[in-house]
Amino acid sequence: MRNVTVAHSPDADDIFMYFAIKFGWTGIKNVKFDNIALDIETLNQKALQNIYDITAISFGLYPKIRDEYALLRTAVSFGEGYGPKVIKLKDKRLKRNFKVALSGEHTTNALLFKIAYPDARVFYKNFLDIESAVLSGEVDAGVLIHESILNFSEKLEIERELWDIWKELCKDDLPLPLGGMGIRRSIPLNQAIEYEEVLTKAVKVAHEHQNLLSKMLLERNLIRVDSQTLKKYLALYANEKSITMDDKQYDAIDKLFSLGYEHGFYDTKLEVRDFLIPTEYKALRQS
Repeated sequence: MRNVTVAHSPDADDIFMYFAIKFGWTGIKNVKFDNIALDIETLNQKALQNIYDITAISFGLYPKIRDEYALLRTAVSFGEGYGPKVIKLKDKRLKRNFKVALSGEHTTNALLFKIAYPDARVFYKNFLDIESAVLSGEVDAGVLIHESILNFSEKLEIERELWDIWKELCKDDLPLPLGGMGIRRSIPLNQAIEYEEVLTKAVKVAHEHQNLLSKMLLERNLIRVDSQTLKKYLALYANEKSITMDDKQYDAIDKLFSLGYEHGFYDTKLEVRDFLIPTEYKALRQS
C-alpha cells in the first residue's frame, strides 16, 4: 500500500474537489490518499519546504517551487468577472501608504495587490482574521478571499476588485488564475500520471454529483458555510472549468508569470505548459 499525502485548504471548493476520493467514489488500488487541510499560505510555505506529495498552491507561488513540483492540470480555481476583494470601512479614505492585511506573502492576490499598490504597508494574516482586522482598525484595508467574498460585514465596502486590477494589468480577455495543485517531481512519472488521472476524475465526479456531495459535506460539518452559500461558491470556483485546464487558462497563468517577472517578483519568465506532467509518457510506455 502506497501512502500519498494530498494537502488542500479548508475552504469549500478544495474540500469539494477532493472528497470524492475521501468518500471512496474514485481511487487507485493499493494507494491510500491521506488528506491534510491547512490555510493556503501555510500550504504555500510547506510547498517551499517540499513537505507534501500533492498540494494545493497559489499560482503566484509556482515559479518559486518549479524545481521541486510540477503543476497538475486539475483542481484549479480561476475568477471570471470575480475574485478576491479589497475591502475597507465605509466612507474611509485610503492614503497612499495605507495598511493592508493580506492572506499570505505567496498568494496570487498578494502578488497582484503589491503590483497595483507598491506603497501600501502589508501585514500578513490568516484569511479568516482579515475582516476583523479591518473592522477593528488594526489595518486600513484587507483583501478577502475564499467564501469571505460572499458574506462580510455591512460596515465594510469594496474599495476595489482584484478582478479589475487583473484586467488592467493583463489587458487581455483572460480569466484570473488563483490556485491549483502541485505534485512532487520526485514521484515516479508513471505514478504521477496515475495520481493526476484520479484527481481529475474526483473533480469530474464531484461536479457531476454536486448536490449529493454537497449534502454529505454539510451533514458532516465539513464546510464552513450554509447550503445556499456553498452552491454559489462552488459555481465560482469548483465548476466545469476546474476539471482540466484549457488553453485560455494556460495563457492566463503565463500572463501572471510574465507580470510577476516584469515587476521583479520572479527570477525568470516561465511558460506553464513546460511545467505540466508529460502525460504522453504513458502512451509511449505502453506502445
